[in-house]
Amino acid sequence: MRKLFAFTTLFLVVLCLPIAGIAQDAAVKAQIDRTELPVKEPWYPPITTLDARDAKAPPVFEVDAPKDAPNVVVILLDDLGFGGTTATGGAIPTPHFDKLASQGLLYNQFHTTALCSPTRQALITGRNHHSANQAKISEVATSFPGATGMVPNDVATVAEMLRLNGYSTAAYGKHHETAVWEISPSGPFARWPNYIGYDEFYGFMGGETNQWAPSIYHNLNQIETPDDPSYHFMNDMATKAIEWMRFQQALTPDKPFFVYFAPGAVHAPHHVPKSYIDKYKGKFDEGWDVIREQIFEQQKKLAVIPKDTKLAKKPADIKDWKDLSAKEKKLFARQAEVFAAFLDMTDHETGRFIQAIEDMGELDNTLIFYIAGDNGTSAEGGMNGLYNEYTYFNAEPKGSDIDYMLKHYDDWGGPTTYPHMAAGWAVCFDSPFTWTKQVASNYGGTRNAMVVHWPKRIKAKGEVRDQWHHVIDVVPTILEAAGLPEPRIVNGTPQRPIEGVSMAYTWEYPKAPSRHQIQYFEMFGNRGIYYDGWFAGTVHLKPWGKVESKLVDDTWELYHVEKDFSMSTDLAKQYPELLAKLQHAFLGEAVKYKVLPLDDRRLELFNPRLAGRPDLMFGRKTLTLYEGMTGLLENDFINIKGASFEIVADIETGDKPANGVIVSQGGAFGGWSLYVKDGTPIYT
Repeated sequence: MRKLFAFTTLFLVVLCLPIAGIAQDAAVKAQIDRTELPVKEPWYPPITTLDARDAKAPPVFEVDAPKDAPNVVVILLDDLGFGGTTATGGAIPTPHFDKLASQGLLYNQFHTTALCSPTRQALITGRNHHSANQAKISEVATSFPGATGMVPNDVATVAEMLRLNGYSTAAYGKHHETAVWEISPSGPFARWPNYIGYDEFYGFMGGETNQWAPSIYHNLNQIETPDDPSYHFMNDMATKAIEWMRFQQALTPDKPFFVYFAPGAVHAPHHVPKSYIDKYKGKFDEGWDVIREQIFEQQKKLAVIPKDTKLAKKPADIKDWKDLSAKEKKLFARQAEVFAAFLDMTDHETGRFIQAIEDMGELDNTLIFYIAGDNGTSAEGGMNGLYNEYTYFNAEPKGSDIDYMLKHYDDWGGPTTYPHMAAGWAVCFDSPFTWTKQVASNYGGTRNAMVVHWPKRIKAKGEVRDQWHHVIDVVPTILEAAGLPEPRIVNGTPQRPIEGVSMAYTWEYPKAPSRHQIQYFEMFGNRGIYYDGWFAGTVHLKPWGKVESKLVDDTWELYHVEKDFSMSTDLAKQYPELLAKLQHAFLGEAVKYKVLPLDDRRLELFNPRLAGRPDLMFGRKTLTLYEGMTGLLENDFINIKGASFEIVADIETGDKPANGVIVSQGGAFGGWSLYVKDGTPIYT
């Protein structure tokens, strides 16, 4: 289709423009400086001819993508660890990920940051997450440099780089990168998707959403999703992405596209249609210990981990499956069935999106990065899992009681639940490592399977690449593939240099030594450093625990990861001098990239006053709401938590008793509402 459309366009150009104009335009475009974006329009001498009939018009200047530049697609799943896909030994079928792996390259030493917002900001900028001011999730930003949650002007996204170089750009799904106090109709909008490089955006602006009833934005506008019992956001976002891609290619078939496809799955809540859940009945009855061993053995069989790898010990807090009660086993197996179903659906809808690229005839020249997780699998469900994932933040969540959750056994994953699974499954799906999401000091929190697929350029099929790489390496890889230089200036601002290294050298040279030699990690005080085959780190804060020691008192571990793939053998006592050097190197990197001070606060940081970040409602005692003021996020609304308050509502009901909501905050799984039923006002 692209060839046919290209011929038609060329024919029309030949008819409408002078040959000299075409040659002049081509010469100008060949000389443009792409290191300063947007590209400057060339200067033409003033026209002195009075009559347009006698004058020669210069060509209209447009910036096209470099010749043969590929389409680019970045797919990023949420909260799925290294052992999550069947291509990496997992117990849950992921046929579309596996198909790409069999036709492209599977990377088994690719790393993220251990948490969602930081990984996403690093992924789309090519800089470390503290360089992009995203130390943690945007909801707990502080005023410390490196942690403000506000991506700086000197850190442009790859979407903006590509858009200003002639690409059409779009993002779908989760956008968890905008400062929470900037997500309101008052803006500012400078860090919303449309203003950081995406022509089109369809998705949600927070860390998670109800998949049955999501809070969705189309560009800058919040929209209502269909009141349809079969509606699911995963299906909806895939459909919207396919429609946009087809539209873009139909209108501009010679213009490459960039799509950032980022489902909210498989982050909690684990919401999935029953038809998917039924496929997994009984599949996890053997429990997390047996299935973890099975994943580990399959990983060795597939050669995605070395055959001499040892299965690292699981955390001491995770119970052995054999020691659980019958009730616990029944509930926990159900939680895994629903999680597996959610991943199944996610891979299916992602596969539908990829198939649409192939159906358009564009798959051969589309560079795809399919990253199976923005961090390790989440253990934020605690030891028992949660009926209501929000109660993770409660001191004693009712939603974690076994008997209470069993009452919802048949509904688990449906619209009347907001569930998460027990931490034992997170450790299982992060095989062969010990830890999980949030633990930046262990590969269980940071190692994710990734496939790179580009048939036109990458000739190897079904091969594993074991070079050590990090999420900041995706952007320089894209730029090299597209034939674009790293920009020095973007929108008038000199740029912080890209901190990642291109992975393109691995495509043709499978045994090439790794070019990413050093990388720090840090999250909530969990910290570590990789250097040339060694890793030193300390687990300061467990995903389900409280701070147990001061940062200066933390015990560090040392692993020779070049030979110990799973980080199973701590060598700190054997090599204390090497450990000390790596600790010193961490501090050097921490100063360089704005990592300090380390901040291990969690719940306190949700309070804007304690965190020191801007708050739209700071000091406000009243808030007047008018008709149509819907969809305000929590940080845009007056804070009434832990305070006495009153609501004064002026309503007109007409002649008949009224029914409906006057004002509400939150939703079915947490919040409050003032509504009228049969003319009577009710507060819940």
